[in-house]
Amino acid sequence: MKLSENQKKFLRLFGLKAAVFLINVLLKTVRIKVHNYEQAKKIIDDNKNLVAAFWHGSMLLGWYLHRDKNFGALVSMSKDGGVLAHILSKWNYKVIRGSSHTGGNEALQKLVELTEKNYSIAITPDGPTGPIHKLKAGAVVAAKKANIPLLLVGIGIKNKYVLKSWDQFEIPKPFTVVHVKYSDPIYIDQNLNYDETSIKISECEELLNKLHKEALELCSA
Repeated sequence: MKLSENQKKFLRLFGLKAAVFLINVLLKTVRIKVHNYEQAKKIIDDNKNLVAAFWHGSMLLGWYLHRDKNFGALVSMSKDGGVLAHILSKWNYKVIRGSSHTGGNEALQKLVELTEKNYSIAITPDGPTGPIHKLKAGAVVAAKKANIPLLLVGIGIKNKYVLKSWDQFEIPKPFTVVHVKYSDPIYIDQNLNYDETSIKISECEELLNKLHKEALELCSA
């Protein structure tokens, strides 16, 4: 997670505890409309695991949606990562600290180990530094190695503030409407070779961008 200067100023002004309180108050005013969630809900209700992937700029809603549902997340060891770790711990995530920017194989192994401890994973596949809306390998490869389904999550916010950060970080305005579109579960064949896995990554990127666009279109319908 890379914070913009505006985000850092906000946190310095109010402090972490106050920031978490204000975020919770804000998000409780938002009207969230979820589409195609039935299969994801069944997986979660059956105490099975999945990988949920949403774009970095939409992560405030993405993390919030999956709170209190036995999810884990890998968070960097940076100061910015410490902010996210604090917020996610308050939302009952199992937080693992480590680098997703360097030592990618080690970070990936930590994600897989979370699934072995019966946690699902929430991940921002274009993080931590972009490029925006370009899906990196982590979400697909984690689902492949752990042999669990990947669900892509498109998030559209009707009225929002957009920060001047690389991910165009979105903060919903109070009482706005948010549309969330889940993909059907995507099962990644564990026997796929490198080239076949790369094709699957490209397909998932295209699908997540499609879901994101459709969620935005619902906001203006």
